[in-house]
Amino acid sequence: MDLSIAGILALDGLTNGAVYALLALATVLLFAVTRVIFIPQGEFVAFGALTLAIMQTGKVPGTVWFLLVLAGAAAIADIYEGVAHKHSFARLGKQLAHTLAVPVVVSLLAIWAAPKGFPLVVQALVALALVTPFGTLIYRLAYERLASASVLVLLIVSVGVHFALVGLGLFFFGAEGFRNPSFWDASFSAGAITLTGQALIILLASIALIVLLWLYFERTLSGKALRATAVNRLGARLMGISSNSAGRLAFTMAAFIGALSGLLIGPTTTIFFDSGFIIGLKGFVAAVFAGLSSYPLALVGALLVGLLESFSSFWASAFKEVIVFSSILPVLLWRSLRDPHGEEH
Repeated sequence: MDLSIAGILALDGLTNGAVYALLALATVLLFAVTRVIFIPQGEFVAFGALTLAIMQTGKVPGTVWFLLVLAGAAAIADIYEGVAHKHSFARLGKQLAHTLAVPVVVSLLAIWAAPKGFPLVVQALVALALVTPFGTLIYRLAYERLASASVLVLLIVSVGVHFALVGLGLFFFGAEGFRNPSFWDASFSAGAITLTGQALIILLASIALIVLLWLYFERTLSGKALRATAVNRLGARLMGISSNSAGRLAFTMAAFIGALSGLLIGPTTTIFFDSGFIIGLKGFVAAVFAGLSSYPLALVGALLVGLLESFSSFWASAFKEVIVFSSILPVLLWRSLRDPHGEEH
């Protein structure tokens, strides 16, 4: 291997690592705020990429019907709770409007926009708007009532949600894989190294989102509320911060980050309904590097995962996934020796 090949592999690794960084940050955010180890984070990636791909064909994406089904299930849960607690019709109607408004409006927008053949960027924005509400709905249906359960129970629920989303993804998107067009077809060469426009967009978008997340957590009231919930859930509740609202907001942000990651990575690889699992798992590995608690370490871990994957594909392409996922073992061993497990309370 000479320096030019090493440079090409490093650039490829940093590009993939930037996407893994977004997923790792979302994983850390969800665990810090809700204690949920969210295995299906990668499903948002696949849904985002597939939604854009189907809109490119001029058809209404299955995401629309999937979103409406989830919104309908959440509305039924609202009705059940309202009847059980004898809420007034006005209060029940307000709650139903709050649950259904965004999914229905976004779905109608997508149904109208799909056959119009709008530019790629506009279709990408519609795809983001379609996938982002999944976060709130999944939290409400799967996790909200279990907010006080142990981490192990929440992890088991996450595994179940993963299988459910993969199965429903096959039903709504089909088994066919799609590869999206690049957002920018330009390329820049420096010696043997070529930086494509899509890779540049991935790097810039990832950096921009990380900076925006930092500003959000440091400068906004809702961001500080999420940080307070992450540090001490009970203390945050005593200060008037709703843990349910914090959970819904965290899941909404995670769905947005996942969908954006799917739009970014969609032009670089073919995405199938179940492709998100492996992609999300690499973000999870990076999050474990950070102990599911540190955003900067998650970023470093994601870049290391990207570089390790890239160089592994050169030296032993058949075992690159094994090498990447095996790299987590010494980290787990080091953490278990450094922080012996205590009884969970």
